Amino acid sequence: MIHIRIGDWHKLPVSLSELCINTTLRCGQSFRWKKSSEDEWSMALHGRILSLRQDSEYLHYRAIFPKPTNSLPTPPPSNSEVDEDDTLALIKHYLNLEPNLADLYAQWASADPNFKKKAPNFTGVRILKQDAWEALIGFICSSNNNISRISQMVEKLCVHYGPLIGHIGTQAYHDFPSPSALTGPKVEQHLRQLGFGYRAGYIYQTAVAVAQKEKGWLDALRNPESPVLGIDPKPAGEMIEGGRDGYRRAHEELLALKGVGPKVADCVCLMGLGWGESVPVDTHVWQIAQRDYKFGKGKNSSLTKATYDAVANKFRSLWGKEAGWAHSVLFTADLKTFSGRLVAKVEVKDEVKILKTENEGLVKEETITETAVVSVKKKTKREFEEEEEQVLKVEETTTRKSKRRKIT
Repeated sequence: MIHIRIGDWHKLPVSLSELCINTTLRCGQSFRWKKSSEDEWSMALHGRILSLRQDSEYLHYRAIFPKPTNSLPTPPPSNSEVDEDDTLALIKHYLNLEPNLADLYAQWASADPNFKKKAPNFTGVRILKQDAWEALIGFICSSNNNISRISQMVEKLCVHYGPLIGHIGTQAYHDFPSPSALTGPKVEQHLRQLGFGYRAGYIYQTAVAVAQKEKGWLDALRNPESPVLGIDPKPAGEMIEGGRDGYRRAHEELLALKGVGPKVADCVCLMGLGWGESVPVDTHVWQIAQRDYKFGKGKNSSLTKATYDAVANKFRSLWGKEAGWAHSVLFTADLKTFSGRLVAKVEVKDEVKILKTENEGLVKEETITETAVVSVKKKTKREFEEEEEQVLKVEETTTRKSKRRKIT
């Protein structure tokens, strides 16, 4: 077992409306965060184990370093050195804490009544600034899959091919493997044995392709306004209907990789390369577009390349260059993990009248009305989610009405 140095807990003032880690870390962006204890999340990141927990006023964080460091940090920062004192900078960068989220929500809500209706229950959702390589492989694993199984696959990749950073209790934490670690001649066969199916070939061939490219190729596709840790941001050009030139170039180059279609390319652009206007459109988002934005009629009756672009352009016209971020809030709001507890509006009333004799010949007539909401069971299955039978909650209310009348 690797010897580790456990740092102290520190705290950073962050309200739940600006960041909610219990939502952000579970909504299908990153697949390696684990609950290390009650209300505590941990992951190996940049050569350390990073642990987070949160209360209503503060984000609490702690770094656990291997002692001595036995491997290079993964993902590696470009043109900068990571030392043991950069954890706060890493957290602010990774969690994308610089933008004022309340201002963004207000901007999106003013442009879209549907966002205004749903967003108040899902504040604090941020787009993480993840390593592009990890995002690429994670979303290749997402093909025809759900969050639980994607997380299991990513965990297997880390355990079998990533460097071990340390343990919390008996739980091992591995960093994400580099492209070269997944280029061995037996990798594809091994991944198939581990249950990756056809994705094994995609992962292997993509790793080979990326390893053969010039060093830093993926990071060169990043939005210069959202660079890697340690690099100053630069302007990214004017926003147009289909997205900025850099976004469209990155999307096109990603499509050349094995296992990368338009949705996976957009996921990587948004969550790995920092292109906020990237709007991944899967069957789940298509359902949102049909239900809430009047798509699905006439020429927009099915999800084709044309309707994919139409949905993305619609959202970009509403929300601007952070359309992918706003779309992710609605995506999260529609996940049953967070919003499946709908109450069926079926009321059952039962009335009872009680007569009570009071002084001075008065009779008190009291009516008790009990109203119950009937529980409903419903099976749902959406892309990215597991099929689950939901038991919807039952609510009961009791009201009393009384009146007095004189005995005749």
